[in-house]
Amino acid sequence: MVISFQRKAKASKGRYTPNLWPVWLVAPLALVAAGCLGYVIYRYAYHYFAQAAEGQSPAKPVNINDVLKATVTALTLIGAVLAGLYAYRKQLLSEGDAHRSDASQLADRYTTAAEQLGHDQAAVRLAGVYALARLADDWEEQRQVCIDVLCAYLRMPYEPDPAASDHKAGERQVRLTIISVIRDHLQDPNAATAWCRHRLDFTGATFDGGTFGGSNFGGPVSFEGAVFGDGRVSFEGAVFDGGRVSFEGAAFDGGRVSFEGAAFDGGRVSFDGAAFRQGRVSFDGAAFREGRVSFAEAVFSGGRVSFEGAAFDGGRVAFFGAAFDGGTVSFAGAGFSDGSVTFRRGTFTDGMVSFVAATFSGGRVTFDHAAFSGGEVSLDDATFAGGTVLFDGAVFSGGRVSFGAATINSGGRIVFRRGTFSSGTISFRDMTISGGAVDFEDWTTSGTAFSWGSVPVPSGA
Repeated sequence: MVISFQRKAKASKGRYTPNLWPVWLVAPLALVAAGCLGYVIYRYAYHYFAQAAEGQSPAKPVNINDVLKATVTALTLIGAVLAGLYAYRKQLLSEGDAHRSDASQLADRYTTAAEQLGHDQAAVRLAGVYALARLADDWEEQRQVCIDVLCAYLRMPYEPDPAASDHKAGERQVRLTIISVIRDHLQDPNAATAWCRHRLDFTGATFDGGTFGGSNFGGPVSFEGAVFGDGRVSFEGAVFDGGRVSFEGAAFDGGRVSFEGAAFDGGRVSFDGAAFRQGRVSFDGAAFREGRVSFAEAVFSGGRVSFEGAAFDGGRVAFFGAAFDGGTVSFAGAGFSDGSVTFRRGTFTDGMVSFVAATFSGGRVTFDHAAFSGGEVSLDDATFAGGTVLFDGAVFSGGRVSFGAATINSGGRIVFRRGTFSSGTISFRDMTISGGAVDFEDWTTSGTAFSWGSVPVPSGA
C-alpha cells in the first residue's frame, strides 16, 4: 500500500491540476472525522471536569455547560488550524499556477525571439538579439539556452564582403550587437544577470570586429577554428580568473586581437595550433600572475604577437613546438619577476623574437632543444638581475641571437648547455657583466661566428 501511494505521488508530479479526492467521498469522511473528534474531546473534557468537581468540598456535580464550552473551543481551534493549512495549500496552488503562467509566457517570448533572429530584415534580427538577451536575464533556468542561441548565430556562415553574392545587408551590425550584448553581461561576475560563469561557444565563427573589453571570463569560452580577418576584436582589460579560453586552430589573416591590459589570474588562454599569417595579437601591458597562455604548435608566418610592457609575476607563456618562419613575437620592455616563457622545441627559420629592453629579475626564458636555422632572437639592452635564459640542447645552423648592450648582474645567468653551433651568429657585443654569468656547458661548435666585443670570453665557448 505504501509503494502504491508513492507511485501515485510520483505520477502526480508535473500535473497542472492537483490529484484530489472527489467531494462525495471527502464530505462524509470529514463529517464522520469531525464527529469522532468532537466525541473524544467531549469525553476527555467531561473526565477532567469530573475530577475537578470531586476534589471540591463539598463535592459538586459536573457542569455540562463548561464541558460543552471546552469542547467547542477545542474544535474551533482545530478548525482554525485546518483552515490555515487549507489557505496555505491554496496559496501554493495559486503560486504554481503563476509559475506555470510565467513559464508559458517565457516560452512564447523565446519562440518569438528565435523567429526574429531568422528574419530577412536586419532591423528585425536586431530586435531578436535584444529580446533574447532580455529573456536570458528573466529566465535563469534557461539562460544557458539563450546564450547558446546567440553564440550559434555568430557561428553561422558569414560573408563580410559587401560585393559577394551571399552578403546580407546589415548582417555585420547584427553580429557586432550580439558581441556587445555578451560583453555587457560579462562585466560584473557578482551581478544577478551575469554570464561570466556560463559557456560561450564561438567555434568556427568569423570575426571582423567587436569588443569584449573589461569582461570577466570564469567559464569555458571557445574560439576554436575561428577566423579573424579585417577588423579589430578587443579583450582589453579583461580578467581571466579560472576559466579556459581557447583559440586553438584559429586563423589570423589580417585582423587584430587585443588583450592589452588584461589580467591572467588563474585562467588559461590557448592558441595551440593557431596560424598567424597577417594578423596581430597584442598582450601589451598585460599582467600574468597565475594564468597560462599557450602557443603550442602555432605557426608564425607573417603575423605579430606582442607582449610589450607585460608583467610576468607568476604566469606562464609557452611556445612549445611553435614554428617561426616570418612572424614576429615581441617581449620588448616586458618585466619577468617570477613567471616563465618557454620556446621548447621551437623552430626559427625566418621570424624574429624580441626581448629588447626586457627586465629579468627572477623569471625564466628557455629555448630548450630549439632549432635556429634563420631569423633572429634579440635580447639587446635587456637587464638580467636574477633571471635566467637557458639554451639547453639548442641547435644553431643559421640565424642570429643577440645580447648587445645587455646587462647581467645580481645573479642573472645566460646558459648554453649541451647544444650545437654549426652556423649563425651569437653576439654579446657591449654586454655588461657584474655579478652574473654567461656559461657554455658541453657545446659542440663549428662554423658559428661569436661576437664578444669587450666581453671576456667565458670558458667552454
